[in-house]
Amino acid sequence: MNKIIVGTGEYIYQVEHPFGTLPPRLSWGNTSHVATDTSGKVYVCQRNDPPILVFGNEGHLVGSWGNDQLMDAHGIFMTPNDEMFVCDRDAHQVVKYDLMGNVLLKLGRREKPSLHKPFNHPTDIAVSIDGDIFVSDGYANSSVHHFSSNGVHIKSWGSWGSDPGQFITPHGIWVANDHVYVCDRENNRVQIFDTNGVYIAEWNGFFHPMDIFIDSENVVFVTDQVPGMTLLDLEGNVITRIRTPFNAHGVWGDIHGNIYSAGNEELVTKYIKL
Repeated sequence: MNKIIVGTGEYIYQVEHPFGTLPPRLSWGNTSHVATDTSGKVYVCQRNDPPILVFGNEGHLVGSWGNDQLMDAHGIFMTPNDEMFVCDRDAHQVVKYDLMGNVLLKLGRREKPSLHKPFNHPTDIAVSIDGDIFVSDGYANSSVHHFSSNGVHIKSWGSWGSDPGQFITPHGIWVANDHVYVCDRENNRVQIFDTNGVYIAEWNGFFHPMDIFIDSENVVFVTDQVPGMTLLDLEGNVITRIRTPFNAHGVWGDIHGNIYSAGNEELVTKYIKL
C-alpha cells in the first residue's frame, strides 16, 4: 500500500493505519477515544473487554484493564500528571483512574440518569490547568457540567437548541487559557465559553464536529464527520485541513507531535508528524 501523506505547511503527516496490534487472545471492539501519557504510551477506549488498551508508541500492546468496570467507555482525558478520566456513557458516570486502573474518583450515579443534571449519557471530559473538571453531557442532555478537582458540582449550563449557549449534541470538550471549547455536533460548530459558562464566540465550517484537542503550542485540532480534521489557532483561523482517510471520533496528540484518532469500527489511526 502506498504511503498516505496529509496536511500542508508545517503540519504534514504520514498516515499509519491501523495503529496497534493485539495478541490472539484479544479482539478489537469499536474504538471511541484515545489519549497518551507523559511517557508516550497510548491509551485506547474500546467497547469490548478489556475496555482500556495500552500500547507503546510503536503499537505493541503493553497492558490492558477495566474488565467489568466500564459499561461504555466513550471519552477519555489524560492530565499532565498522568491521571486518566473516562466517560462511561451508558452508565451515566465519569471515573478517574491512575494508570494502573485503580479508581480515584467517581462522578455521577451509576445507572441513574438525570435530566438536566449530571449525567444523562455524557460524552467527554476536560480538566483545566487548576484541576477543575468539565463534562459535556450530550446524548440525552444538552449541557456542560463544571466540577471542582475533588468532584464537587459547581454549576451547569446549556439547553437544547441552536442559539448561542445552546446545544443539540455537545460531543467533545477541551479547556485552555480559561476558555471552554465545546464541539456542538449537530449544530455544526464549536462554541467557546469562559469557565463560568458565559458564551464568548463560535467557530463554524464543520460538519458534525466530533472531538477537539489543543496542544502545548495552542494549535487546535477538530475532527468531524466529513471525515476530516481542521487545525486552527486560538482565534479560529484555519491553519490547515486534512481529509482523514479513516473516521476520527476521538483525537489526541503525543509528546512528539504525532496525532492519534479513534474511529469506531475503523480502530485507531496514527498521524506521524514529518
